[in-house]
Amino acid sequence: MKAILLSVAEGPQAVRYVDVETPQPKAGEVLIKLKFAALNRRDVWICHGTYRDMKLPIILGSDGAGEVAACGPDVQNVRVGDAVIVNPGLKWGELEAYPSPDFEILGMPSDGTFAQYVVVPADHVYPKPAHLSWEEAAALPLAGVTAYRALFTRGQLQPGETVLIPGIGSGVALFALQMAVAKGAKVYVTSSSEEKIGRAMELGAAGGVNYRQDDWVKQLRQMMGGADLVIDSIAGPGFAKLVELTKPGGRIVCFGMTGGVVPELVMRNVFFRQMDIRGTTMGSPRDFAGLLALYGEHRLHPVIDSKYPLELAAEALSRMDKGDNFGKIVLEIPE
Repeated sequence: MKAILLSVAEGPQAVRYVDVETPQPKAGEVLIKLKFAALNRRDVWICHGTYRDMKLPIILGSDGAGEVAACGPDVQNVRVGDAVIVNPGLKWGELEAYPSPDFEILGMPSDGTFAQYVVVPADHVYPKPAHLSWEEAAALPLAGVTAYRALFTRGQLQPGETVLIPGIGSGVALFALQMAVAKGAKVYVTSSSEEKIGRAMELGAAGGVNYRQDDWVKQLRQMMGGADLVIDSIAGPGFAKLVELTKPGGRIVCFGMTGGVVPELVMRNVFFRQMDIRGTTMGSPRDFAGLLALYGEHRLHPVIDSKYPLELAAEALSRMDKGDNFGKIVLEIPE
């Protein structure tokens, strides 16, 4: 089969479009013939060698959707020909509160979805939402479940609350925007791009500010008053400002640190507000099922930034590396 293989961690241009052996499903596993795959920031981190527990060579990719091509022994939940979407969070474990020590994500350390076929545990495939195209279905899993858990499982979002999403434009941020609006929240965003703020407002955001402006905190406070819930993937020097923008009793849910470490945090601003700072990553199987149910109920569609053929995965990864995308970048898998 054709696949995108990373053998040396020297950036997006190091990936190669190669022929590799088609995997075969074992007991409890299924072979998926992929239609589309989607990029995530972790794919770029892996290309640069900055992801933990690196294991090379590897077929990249966590997100994908396609048809069941073969079933291993003891598979009962799907049949050959079923249209499915893959939950890439493997071995979550029995507890909902946090993943097991064995938790891993498809695409590192096990081969992923940037290929014509992928083998996954049968209990990690779900029926493709009927209202989604193949590329939309492929775009949903990793970023979608991360946003769902951040909003609802960890963030405990309630209808009518005010939500702040810094750095709008990434996959997780846009999924969070869509879901929060669908659930009746009032959402505000930040970005360094006026265009991205405008596009976010077209998707339902109530307002947004450019965080490169000196008075962005003042502008946001005048717009929204304060946030009941902040969904943050940036951290960095601006994190203390997010604390200031959070209402008493509010919550900040963090799932990334693209802006680097938090240099200073005045803890009295946290405890006098009786507020919570919570961490989250990915999501449990229950979160994934909840994500699919919400997208089906509200007929939501992932925002697609661009589409590339599988053989041009290096170009797609370079676009994500530059941060130019608004929404998900997807790869079309050849027949």
